[in-house]
Amino acid sequence: MAQTGATGKASGSAADASTGPAADVPAGTRALAGAGPGLRPGAERGLRTLPAVLVAVAGGLALATAFPPAGIWPLAAAGPALLVVALWRRSLRGSFVIGLCFGLAFFVPLISWLINLAWYAWAALALAEAVIFALFAIGQRLMLRLPAWPVFVACWWVAAEAFRDRWPYAFPWGRLAMSQAQAPTVRWVAIGGPPLLTFLVALAGTTLAWLLVAPRGRAASFRGWVIPALVFVIAAGLALAGALLPSGQPGAGGPTAVVAAVQGNVPRSHTLQGLLRETTVTENHVSATEQLAAQVKAGSRPAPDVVIWPENSTDIDPTQDPFVYATIAGAVGAINRPVLVGAVLEHPRRNVGELWLPGRGPVAIYVKRQLVPFGEYIPFRSLISSFSSLPSLQPVNFTAGHQAVVFRIGKVRLGDVICYEVGFDNLVSSEVNAGANLLTEQTNDADFELDGQLGETLQQLAMARIRAVEFDRAMVVAGTTGVSAIIAPDGTLITSSRTWQRTVLEARVPLLSHATLAQRAGEWPEIVLSALAIAGLAWAVALGIADRRRAAQ
Repeated sequence: MAQTGATGKASGSAADASTGPAADVPAGTRALAGAGPGLRPGAERGLRTLPAVLVAVAGGLALATAFPPAGIWPLAAAGPALLVVALWRRSLRGSFVIGLCFGLAFFVPLISWLINLAWYAWAALALAEAVIFALFAIGQRLMLRLPAWPVFVACWWVAAEAFRDRWPYAFPWGRLAMSQAQAPTVRWVAIGGPPLLTFLVALAGTTLAWLLVAPRGRAASFRGWVIPALVFVIAAGLALAGALLPSGQPGAGGPTAVVAAVQGNVPRSHTLQGLLRETTVTENHVSATEQLAAQVKAGSRPAPDVVIWPENSTDIDPTQDPFVYATIAGAVGAINRPVLVGAVLEHPRRNVGELWLPGRGPVAIYVKRQLVPFGEYIPFRSLISSFSSLPSLQPVNFTAGHQAVVFRIGKVRLGDVICYEVGFDNLVSSEVNAGANLLTEQTNDADFELDGQLGETLQQLAMARIRAVEFDRAMVVAGTTGVSAIIAPDGTLITSSRTWQRTVLEARVPLLSHATLAQRAGEWPEIVLSALAIAGLAWAVALGIADRRRAAQ
């Protein structure tokens, strides 16, 4: 990277002027802004436009690769680092372009599985998320003028994720924390939830960026190079120190339960329309459950305390169809245990987890609260109807539920989230706060697996593993086509399935009821870190205004 002289006078050169007023930085900011004595922070020149764009694209692709199916988790820190390098000394307009390039390189591959639903759903969501990211990138660029900017930029990642989780489509995919399910950093979610883990991963990245943009050569001092290297080592070590935190293993003698997850499978089709025409899904789950019942009767498998069927294990309302009702009731009677059935109920149309008891039928329901855009409701329905048949596949929008429900099954207190909901902090925590000692995620990923992609399935499984660690609860993932899994409280997979096969998973799991620090903290880590980001942005804007006033005098 090109260098300025020791006096920093090159910051007023013609090459530097192209960055505009936004590139100026206050003269009092020193070591923690990447400059040694006698150098203004930011005196090290940024990249030219094309290299900066290429670095941004590389950063976005690196971050996407940190998530499943690739799952190379250390790249989650490389993404934020490369974004800072690309933004370094850019104008505000240039920062938007850099943010857009990074966002597209990140979101387009991350959610490529949406193409199975509709190419324009994939394009619209990826573009919307990238534009939001680009707007936020302007704020990150402004923060690079601050003392201690690596800390403020790490907070920026928490704030940006908090915004995207809520608007425009409430889409929680791509959070830095959710790439860490198999990393030694993951235990931090039990302390401060995903926001704290996002902050620590981002901090490792921003301190690495500080090291990359720090001055080099004879003009550099101890403060300008060695300190950034030392701070990076400390930040990375802090994140990795999650491996030293308690593992969440239950004590001896605590209550346990045997749980079974039924993956009945869906007759595989290469088109969404073909998949939706299949009528054998419920029968598959009934058959798998009856087979489990026969094995239990023969003594080859233990009797489960509860059996969990996946989302959409019946798309026909059992209360409206006597045959479907009798079919499900027969399976519940055969296993003679409570069964949580994923069902679609009508009037109004709802996606639910419905608890069936032997001889009694359905006794309680949980109604999905966070609906999937372009799946369970169609945004801009009239517009999309003008060029696509997608709205006809979902002619009536689903109605959302409004409350947590914990199913009481003997000693089991089962908290349910359905598919997409596992990505939302408040929805999972509400089940635990309501008393759940066991969590389940009912899911149906078949629509997103039509072309063989496993990105959505494995990304969602990673979220479930992180939730298990966050709340120190075992978690059962039941999918129609897989991947189904039973997850220990420390996030490890006790057992799991492959996709597109019929299987029944069974395991004994602990029933834990204590509160983790993350549960007690609730939303406060996200609130505090986001507030710091907002305060940092306000400070950066104030510094910019002060600089302009001094320049005008």
